[in-house]
Amino acid sequence: QVQLVESGGGLVQAGGSLRLSCKVSGRYNSSSVMAWFRQAPGKERDFIARINWNGGWLYYGSFVKGRFTISTDNARNTVYLQMNSLKPEDTAIYYCATGVPGSYDTWGQGTQVTVSS
Repeated sequence: QVQLVESGGGLVQAGGSLRLSCKVSGRYNSSSVMAWFRQAPGKERDFIARINWNGGWLYYGSFVKGRFTISTDNARNTVYLQMNSLKPEDTAIYYCATGVPGSYDTWGQGTQVTVSS
């Protein structure tokens, strides 16, 4: 069973940066794709980015516009989301997920990101 644990969220001022981490443990498929999503209160879940452990399947959601970067550290079984130039509208719970693109079947518990104006 695969477990995903996100960390790195918090409170940051507009224009600031945060790096989120997603630690993967358990028996997972090394060819699976890792992804980041977010969900703000009262809004639908947004896709942010995806990548696999070989750096393939790299794709970003349309709203990212170069501000976020997804990466992996295979030695640490960790996926990162570097977020720069944060805006108040980036406030949300950020989730890590794994599986097949379009059908992610394992999710973390989420980490809260709050951007103050």
